[in-house]
Amino acid sequence: MHSSTSSHASEFLHTPENCFTRFNQSIESYALPERFTFPFYYEPHPLCELASEQLQAHLETQTDWHHDFGLKSEEGRGKMFGVLIVRSPQGEIGYFSAFSGKIADQNLLPHFVPPVFDMLNSESFFHQDTADMMAVNAKYKALKSDETYLALCEQMAQNKAQAGQENEAQRQKVIEGRKIRKQQREQGKLELDETEFEQLSIELGKASVADKNQQKHLKLAWEKRLAELQSKIDVYTEQLDQLKEQRATISHQLQHKLFAQYAFLNAEGKTEDLNHIFAPLTNPVPPAGSGECAAPKMLQYAYLHGYTPLAMAEFWWGRSPKSEVRKHKKYYASCQSKCVPILGHMMKGLEVDPNPLLENPAEGKELDILFQDEHIVVVHKPSGFLSVPGKTIKDSAYTRVQEMHPDVEGPFVIHRLDMATSGILVFALTRRANKSLQKQFITREVEKRYVALIEGNLEQDEGYIRLPLRGDLYDRPRQIVCYEHGKPAETKWEVIERRDGKTKVYLHPKTGRTHQLRVHCSHEEGLNMPIVGDVLYGHKADRLHLHAEKLCLSHPITNEWMTFQFDAEF
Repeated sequence: MHSSTSSHASEFLHTPENCFTRFNQSIESYALPERFTFPFYYEPHPLCELASEQLQAHLETQTDWHHDFGLKSEEGRGKMFGVLIVRSPQGEIGYFSAFSGKIADQNLLPHFVPPVFDMLNSESFFHQDTADMMAVNAKYKALKSDETYLALCEQMAQNKAQAGQENEAQRQKVIEGRKIRKQQREQGKLELDETEFEQLSIELGKASVADKNQQKHLKLAWEKRLAELQSKIDVYTEQLDQLKEQRATISHQLQHKLFAQYAFLNAEGKTEDLNHIFAPLTNPVPPAGSGECAAPKMLQYAYLHGYTPLAMAEFWWGRSPKSEVRKHKKYYASCQSKCVPILGHMMKGLEVDPNPLLENPAEGKELDILFQDEHIVVVHKPSGFLSVPGKTIKDSAYTRVQEMHPDVEGPFVIHRLDMATSGILVFALTRRANKSLQKQFITREVEKRYVALIEGNLEQDEGYIRLPLRGDLYDRPRQIVCYEHGKPAETKWEVIERRDGKTKVYLHPKTGRTHQLRVHCSHEEGLNMPIVGDVLYGHKADRLHLHAEKLCLSHPITNEWMTFQFDAEF
């Protein structure tokens, strides 16, 4: 698909007539969306579900291309797909489809909208600029492996080692000489007369000067030899530095030029490229793959051809990546680092569903006070209640406790629960109590027990999960399993009961990583069963069925062992 002929064929394949998909059944009974989907937290519209099912049937039956999605093997990997419900210029309702990144090493496939910019096009500047950068890189690698250069570096390393040994030997000789001369002076004072002692002192002084001069000459000789070697090496290092700078310049120019090609329309008819979209952000450099996700591809195509976006949804098809939690056919929100800035621009001019993350779900809810004295407060936090103030929502368990105790040294935050997680929290009211409680949590003296309802029937009755975790750099606040850079995370689990295709379990976290219990339950190397209602790692329900049920600790002042329990409401 890289020749001129195939390019024309691709243009034909990706006309609106070929990308616009009609529903294969009547949709008269379906109400059209009132507003466009808020893509970062949504329930798919029924038309999106219908379009997704139709697209999934296409994926199972098409024969135009082949990609191993890992559904029948452990080698393949799934992909994110998207559907965009649109109204055509003629008023017909249908949908566009897209995939994130490339599939089958291609980014142009029949049935799907094309990319915003086709890097794989043989006529694209990207190929020539990449070739130029690779040519510079090849020169750099060749020079760095040059035999003469390597020999000089080896000689330098050997000479430095030898210089160090000889200089150290001479230094020890000076020290030993000084020690002997000191003994000779002390003995001379006892055995020699004044004239003989004066003569001895002169001779010992000359010996001391001779030792120091010998040390100085040896050091200078080595410095001269090493400097001569370094000047020969510098000829190469200067060339290497120039090539590195040339490579970095080409890379930066290519990156900037590439980002400029990703120009996105919005409903107001305004266009901005990646350079302008990301410029106001803390990190103005767009992450790798920006603009290659399904959502911006579909919106761009709709705007270009006069189609009106009505609703969208994205689902995962195939085997989950080893680090992430992605379930086959499950719907997911658009990613944070790449899509939030891009879609924020592209949705201007559309009437969009309100962002539920800006609403305060704790409004009208109360904290249950389980215990309080002049040192600590123990509360039960309902689901949907922040532990501490957020960026937009300030109401939280912390601020409520602060309002109840305005005249204390604290309150001090000891630990946190996710907004969607209900359960027991403890706050310190004094610095002394804070120090004691912090130490108990750090040394893991505190005992914690959670209750969760997970999707599926667990066959075993108990076990341990040990999966290291770190934040997903491109999709916070999601966490991923990472054996290279992740922090150790361990969870013990026990089955309480099995009912209606679900399992209720106790979860005992031995560590306190972000989203530890949620990832350990959902990940394929963990229980491979998400917690019911987990919108990040499973799918939405009435609430996240995770509850911090029990907390045991020593009172920070009296040292009394205290147990607090608040039973789960599911």
